[in-house]
Formats: sequence, structure tokens, C-alpha cells
Amino acid sequence: MFKKEFSFELVTQDGSARLGKINSPRGIIDTPAFMPVGTQGTVKGVFTDDILKTNTQVILGNTYHLLLRPGINKLKQFGGLHEYMNWKKPILTDSGGYQIMSLSKFNKIDIKLGAIFKSHLDGKKIILSPEKSIQVQKAINSDILMVLDECPKLTKDKKILSNSIIVSTEWAKRSKIEFGSNRQKGLFGIIQGGLYKDLRIESINKLIEIGFDGYAMGGLAVGEKQSDMFKILNETTKFLPENKPRYLMGVGTPSDILGAVKEGIDMFDCVMPTRSGRTGLAFTWEGKLNLKNSKFQNDKKPLDEKCDIKELSKYSKSYLNHLIKSDEMLASMLISLNNLIFYQQFMLEIRNNIRNGTFHNFYKKYIKFFN
Repeated sequence: MFKKEFSFELVTQDGSARLGKINSPRGIIDTPAFMPVGTQGTVKGVFTDDILKTNTQVILGNTYHLLLRPGINKLKQFGGLHEYMNWKKPILTDSGGYQIMSLSKFNKIDIKLGAIFKSHLDGKKIILSPEKSIQVQKAINSDILMVLDECPKLTKDKKILSNSIIVSTEWAKRSKIEFGSNRQKGLFGIIQGGLYKDLRIESINKLIEIGFDGYAMGGLAVGEKQSDMFKILNETTKFLPENKPRYLMGVGTPSDILGAVKEGIDMFDCVMPTRSGRTGLAFTWEGKLNLKNSKFQNDKKPLDEKCDIKELSKYSKSYLNHLIKSDEMLASMLISLNNLIFYQQFMLEIRNNIRNGTFHNFYKKYIKFFN
């Protein structure tokens, strides 16, 4: 039975790989965990009931996009995003910090005011302060909230990265004050510092001094080499509290996840399963399959013979190839669902192997399998 307060329990370790549980009033999140991305209150192309059937325990929503539409008032009217989108399990919300980077041409930074956006929808001025970000996340009724941070683009410029730490630390303090005291929800700090060990440790120490329910690695998976990402995780996760969950934001491919779990990361999110599904790319235990390829035109086998969710085992690769070539939206829906199922199966196998002390063998078998 899950607990009424937000908490984290480290169950066991295999090397640096960690098996744990996040407790929240809306349910347990077994870690390592993958969170499908529902940026605007929907995991694209997949019904909520089907997401549940994949054994997904938590999804991600985005503060910036939900602020624009449907907006705070509508979310408050419905009692939050859970009721609005018919999702009863936990929701984690990004703070809008990633959009500071991804929509940089539409915003500027003021450490006192926050991020000043020109809406990409209608051009209206939007000020997303640390306080506003938390207020929006409260209206969403998130179970795990993120502090507002400045996520810089990939750079080797230490001055830019140091300034990002200054801004992000100040905003983290203000976010925590606005969050207040609520033991039913979690507030995560976000670490910056690029690929520099000393800057990452500086950011970690400043956030630990403030004190959070979990710690996220921001500013990674922004274009650096996978090996560089693994290296900085290896050098810095050991400085994080053992009794708090660790979240690598915006990651990623199965091999990204596997390599980061090896370095002690507990939580992941990425648009990869559904975005790939919309382009005809399927993730399976056979590897990645580009179903656009002509070699699948006469393939009578399904993507997963054992899958009975939406009777996916009854759809051949030939049929999926036909749907893609015919530009039918059903192709995106079926392949996206398949990918979510695979990702959650993959996370389950990771957890089982950590529990059994066989993670290293699993890692060696699959680390390059999906590249």
C-alpha cells in the first residue's frame, strides 16, 4: 500500500545501479522509471486507458505549454490535469526551464522577473517567474514539481554555464519558498554545469543546501556525445544524496537509459517512443525497426507476438508498412503504443536485473543493441 506522504526508498543496488520506490498519495513509482511525455495533457496518439495497460506509473506534463492552453483557470475549474485528462496516477511537471532554451528566440532572461516569453502561439507577453511556474504547477495539481531553471544550450563557455548556475540557484530558492510545505507532493531541484565536473558539483552543493525532495540533472541530452553524458554522470552522481531520487531530464534512447542507470540515475522522460512512432520507427526486442522499409512489405509477423494490448499481436509488419505508405494515422497510433509497451518492458527488465544482481550482464547485452 502506498503512503500518504511523498517519500523515496532505496531498496537495493547492483554496482551504482539503484532499485527504489517513490511513494506518493496517487501511487507508487518503481525506479528506475520511464515517464511518457504528455506535454499538452496528452501522450500523443495513445489513449489514457492504454497507457495504464503498459504499466506506466507516472507521466510528464509541461508547465509552459499548459499555461498557454488550456490555461490556469480551466485547469483549476477541473481540479487539475488528472481529472481533465482522465489520468489517476502521478504526474510530474517540467517547470518551463527547457522552453527557455528550446524557444530562446521567443524569450529573454531577467534574474528578478524570470523568463519573459513572447508566446509562440499569439505573440502575447508572458512572464514566467519561479513563483509563477510553481503556481501553474499547483493549478495542474502535479505530484512532482520542478523548480524553474535556466537550461543553457550546449556550450564549453564556463562563464555562460556559471551564470546559469547563479540564475538557477536563485530561482530554486524562490521556487521552494513558493512551494511551501506540502508533504504529499515532491519538489525537485535542477542541477546545471554543462560537462564540467567542478561546476556540476558546485550546483549540487548549492541545491543540497536549499534542500529538495529529489534532484534532476538538467542541461544534458542537448547535443553532447553520449559518452560525454555518461562521463559527467559517472563523475557527479556520487555527490547526490543516496536517499533522494535522481532524475535525468529529457532522456532518451534505450541505450541512454541503460548507461545512465549504470551511473545511478532513477528517473527518465522522453518523447522518443511516440515521436518515433509517428515516423514509423518501432522499438522491439529485435532492435529498432524502420517499418517504412520495403523489406517489411510481405512480413506476416507482428512486432510482438505476445502483446494483447489493443490486440497488437494481430497486426503484421506488412500491414503497418501499408498504413505508413498510405499515410494513415492508425500507423502512428499502433507503433507509438508498441513503443510505450516496449519501454516499460525494458524498465521492468532493468529493475528485475538490479534486484537479481545481474544488471551488469543485462547492460553488456543491450548497451549497443539499440544504437
